Amino acid sequence: MTEAAFSFTRLQLSPYNTNSYLLMCQETRESLVIDAPGEAEKILRHLEGTKPKYILMTHSHHDHVLALNFLKRRLGVPVACHPDDAGELPLEPDVELHDSQLFTLGHMKVRVLHTPGHTRGSCCFLAENHLFSGDTLFPGGPGWTASPEDLRVLLDSLARKVFVLPDDTEVHPGHGEGTTLGYERGRYSAFASKPLFHGLCGNVTWDSV
Repeated sequence: MTEAAFSFTRLQLSPYNTNSYLLMCQETRESLVIDAPGEAEKILRHLEGTKPKYILMTHSHHDHVLALNFLKRRLGVPVACHPDDAGELPLEPDVELHDSQLFTLGHMKVRVLHTPGHTRGSCCFLAENHLFSGDTLFPGGPGWTASPEDLRVLLDSLARKVFVLPDDTEVHPGHGEGTTLGYERGRYSAFASKPLFHGLCGNVTWDSV
């Protein structure tokens, strides 16, 4: 499949300015939703003329799930979430996400990367050279972590699952604008070469050490 046959839309949705992504196979018009942060009617409007198949959840935090019940009722499609986060959703998911799992969307494949750290069940989704990273990776640093151990887990996820991808991989995070792995890799490498400060966690950037 050529990249031109795959399209996606980013919706920055209230009340937390959280991103939702709508992916579509151009030939079959089969689509899926990544995250359901709010403004469900706006998501539904952008899905008009497509054939929704799934709602994929990057993780279970409140600001990513506010529209989930409504979208599930209206679309009637399976909701997929990693089992480590499933218990925090406002509904029971239909499908468990697992590392390297593939979802078929028309003529394209979407691969699951389990990237714990921000939450235990956090996942990224790889479609062609586009990585939908949820709150795992942002321009300038990793996602928020609750403890130093969580930060170590997240950095390990990035090293083993994300920074092994090509430099031209485009990163589309759960909030704000995107970046590329090539740009982030250099800054990450400098960060990873230094010892972590004792107790470092929270909103960490590549300039934090």
